[in-house]
Amino acid sequence: MRFEHETLAQRVSFAPGAAAAAVRTEVERLGGARVMVIAAEAEADLAEKVTADVPVALRHDEVVMHVPVASAERARVAAAAHDVDVLVCVGGGSTTGLAKAIALTSGLPIVAVPTTYAGSEATSVWGLTEEAHKTTGVDLRVLPRSIVYDATLSLSLPVAMSVASGLNALAHCVDSMWAPRTDPIDQALAAEGIRALAAGLPAVVADPGGLAGRERVLYGAYLSAVAFSSAGSGLHHKICHVLGGAYNLPHAQTHAVVLPYVLAFNAPAAPEAEQRIAEAFGTASAVHGLQRLRAAVNAPTALRDHGFHEADIDVAARTILEAIPVSNPKPVSLHDLRRILRAAWQGTDPLFLASEGEES
Repeated sequence: MRFEHETLAQRVSFAPGAAAAAVRTEVERLGGARVMVIAAEAEADLAEKVTADVPVALRHDEVVMHVPVASAERARVAAAAHDVDVLVCVGGGSTTGLAKAIALTSGLPIVAVPTTYAGSEATSVWGLTEEAHKTTGVDLRVLPRSIVYDATLSLSLPVAMSVASGLNALAHCVDSMWAPRTDPIDQALAAEGIRALAAGLPAVVADPGGLAGRERVLYGAYLSAVAFSSAGSGLHHKICHVLGGAYNLPHAQTHAVVLPYVLAFNAPAAPEAEQRIAEAFGTASAVHGLQRLRAAVNAPTALRDHGFHEADIDVAARTILEAIPVSNPKPVSLHDLRRILRAAWQGTDPLFLASEGEES
């Protein structure tokens, strides 16, 4: 066993029902005197409660999916104009992404307060979109210094969105099993993340107002993001980044739909990783485990339901092909990508995709 693993420095606070006190503590630790609170308009009231005890200099609500460059520039200018010294972001991945965009150029510390299961709060990955092209990168400046997890803040997240967001986290786990920089620590974190998410998501569906399921999903989402941040971006995320940036597809739903097709494609070429995923699901095969979970939570099934058009498959496949990591468990051709995208567009059973791949 030979590998190198770097653990990123970050404080994590699980504080059910006590987010405001935890945020105050984290801001004080960072010496914050002029805080910029970032939250979408829909979460303004929640953000106000969470930051009631910190010195707020600016509240910013221009949060846009996939973080357009123009939106990021306006937020950076606003932060500088108000002499901000700490960023507090309250919301999902787009909100955290905007805070990261500010930190990327300013170095300002972030206190992240997630209300979804996106996992962006635990990674040093940033993403910006301009002219239908999404650019991502890794920079330690964007890693939030602190995360405050409070499961009560996700109680208002609709069940369907909770499911999509949780499956987005699950995609981090699966990709981390074979991503370019993966190692045994990443794989162990990812496997535990799968277990937590597979147990937590059905509990959220069964009891949306209960905390136990949502806490398990938050825990799994955190583990998934830590694994992903270390392992890097694999085939699944390369596909989804292109689809999100070029076609403005909803982030969580896109990941939820694409995941089983990438798993079905890669699993035969990565038997050890496939078995670890299957064991985490408690099933004989990884694809069966994922499909069982997806059926239990009524997961999104087809990209055509979320704005992706059949006519875009060929161009999307060509764009994705340029970004595929050479470390993917099996070679990926343009034909393969067309097949994956068409199956995901239609909502085809991924098991049929896997069997077709074995025959071709």
